[in-house]
Amino acid sequence: MVEGIQSVSQVTSWLVAGRTLLLAIHILGVTCFAYIVAKRLVPLLRAERDLRFDRPLARLERVFKFWLGQWKHPRYKTAGTLHILIFAGFILLAMRAFTVLIVGVSQNFVMPGLSGRAGQIYDVITDYAATVVFLCMVVAVIRRLVFKPARYEVPARFGKAHTADAVFLLALIAILMVADSLFEAAKAAGQSQLGQPVETLAVLSLPWILEIALLPVALATIGKVYAGAYLLHEVTFYFLLCYRPFGIQFHVETSLFNVYFAKLDREILKPVRWGVSDEHLDQVKSFGVKTFEDFTWKHMLDFYSCADCGRCSDNCPSNAVGRPLSPRFLTIKARDYAFQHYPMFGHSDDGTSNGNGKPLIGHLYSEDEIWSCTTCGACEEECPLLVEYIDKIVDLRRGLIDDGNVPQSLQKPLKALESRGNPYGKMEKKKADWANAKEFQQVCQVKTLGKSNGADTLYFVDSITSYDDRMQSIGRATAKILDHVGENFGILGAAERDSGHEVRRFGEELLFTALRDHNVDAIKASGVKKIVTADPHAFNALKHDYKDVPEVEHISQVIAREVKSGKIKFNAVENGNKVYTYHDPCYLGRHNQVYDDPREVLDAIPGLKRVEMSRCRDRSFCCGGGGLMLFYEPKEEQRMGVKRVQMAAEAGANVIVTACPFCMVNLEDAIKVAGLEGKMTAIDLVELVDQEMVREGQKAV
Repeated sequence: MVEGIQSVSQVTSWLVAGRTLLLAIHILGVTCFAYIVAKRLVPLLRAERDLRFDRPLARLERVFKFWLGQWKHPRYKTAGTLHILIFAGFILLAMRAFTVLIVGVSQNFVMPGLSGRAGQIYDVITDYAATVVFLCMVVAVIRRLVFKPARYEVPARFGKAHTADAVFLLALIAILMVADSLFEAAKAAGQSQLGQPVETLAVLSLPWILEIALLPVALATIGKVYAGAYLLHEVTFYFLLCYRPFGIQFHVETSLFNVYFAKLDREILKPVRWGVSDEHLDQVKSFGVKTFEDFTWKHMLDFYSCADCGRCSDNCPSNAVGRPLSPRFLTIKARDYAFQHYPMFGHSDDGTSNGNGKPLIGHLYSEDEIWSCTTCGACEEECPLLVEYIDKIVDLRRGLIDDGNVPQSLQKPLKALESRGNPYGKMEKKKADWANAKEFQQVCQVKTLGKSNGADTLYFVDSITSYDDRMQSIGRATAKILDHVGENFGILGAAERDSGHEVRRFGEELLFTALRDHNVDAIKASGVKKIVTADPHAFNALKHDYKDVPEVEHISQVIAREVKSGKIKFNAVENGNKVYTYHDPCYLGRHNQVYDDPREVLDAIPGLKRVEMSRCRDRSFCCGGGGLMLFYEPKEEQRMGVKRVQMAAEAGANVIVTACPFCMVNLEDAIKVAGLEGKMTAIDLVELVDQEMVREGQKAV
């Protein structure tokens, strides 16, 4: 307390003693917040189970990296810098805020460890922290109202924008910083007028500026400002605390928990039901998500934790080409649903106490919205709070499949997968026909593995490379490369069925299980020690969806290793006018972190000019081929592949190299649609390597 200025705990307000009033505010604020949080937890308690309590050290590491370290925020420089400054300010001001709260009922309270010199240093730091947070609020409000980044916009079909709510919350934080600073400034100004030792305020900080403004003011007025600033701080603090769970800043309370419980192995899909093994799936009465309570508690926590920043939708290829999907609004609509159907007081709007139980599809989401996702993972890669989308979408698809709602264009390939083991409906015995071409057999013999014909390495070809005439060249190039480096390899031939990767992400879990189990048996019977594939979708399935199979590699990893070992050498490219760019397949790059190997291979080819597209590596733009999308007919304004080849052209490239047959299909078709035939070509990495590779007895040119 400043001698001559009444302590806030002693000031009488509204005929109530200061300590009593402030204690009542504390109790009321904490009670209201506890009640609100308890009500917000109700849907989580009614949700499906989700096992997120494993590997605590790995989870803590993520908390330090993504929550405390704000790892992903700098990906958007302006907004990211603002958020990091605000977050750092909040962390630094936390102890000061609690100290100020306690001062109202215990006027001489000092936080342990913050007395003496340490306390003075901390006060200077927090003076600057309060100033920085205040300035960040001003900048953030200006961004929202003046510059209006496109990713904050809300299309009419998704409801109304939350701009007013965002600005109101930013204003509350700014008021809190001003109240805190004014409280400190009034105390220092009073000390100065009384000739007492003045607490040091940080030069050019907000408290320092306010102190200068208060110095000429009468001591009695300073005393009123001192008490008023404290009361304003308390009321704003508790109002903000209790208001945030009603809007877009609920993530302030939930983000730490959301990051801690985030999925550790993002590339692995969640099971149909936690705790139910594949062998007992036939006992599950209902598959997937149909009503809100079918979501898991963690996925509901995702809804609460979304910061509505728009980064997910800003990077979503489906959203970019005008499909009806925007990941941001999958979350926002679900959060609004939770708020509406689990209200703070009374019952939901239909008179029940546990939500209205209406089907989500047709009520909250549309079928086209859910089928539009390619499961590329761009949204999850970008989210700073590790919100999960793919599992939710796959679960919603499982629910649709369970109810028999299958898009017309996908019914035929699904039936073919069930009857023939491939989406084309072609005979199993033709699975190895790609290896029987006469010219190819003259340079490379591919054996089909069986009881009397073994090998160390299995080349898992998968359906598209086996049956698509154009993609068969990828199979032949892969085989020639394996043969060149001395791999003892073979294929399963008719015994190989589709990997089931697309089937599972489409939501057909039982069909996937049948395909997987058949392939696992065939792989085990072959006796191979490792698996190689040139298809990232098969690679992802074999690596993450299959169990008890040998180690699997993508062919790009094999090539990169053999280039380093010297087994693969290249001729110089003949056409110096060609400029190459590498397109990262989603399931090789984002989902499996294979970014460098293909680029190292390209850079090892003498004379090859390579440029990067603006969206590359973990921000690569999906070709549109994931999740059975090669057979789906989406509603869209532009093809994803067309947008991608346009990006390549903008980068100055005239050759797009990829490492995925799905990408090849879409990119080659997109080049035609975009009118770039003769100006741009697409080639698979293995085709390029096979084309430029120095053969035995041949000298490098």
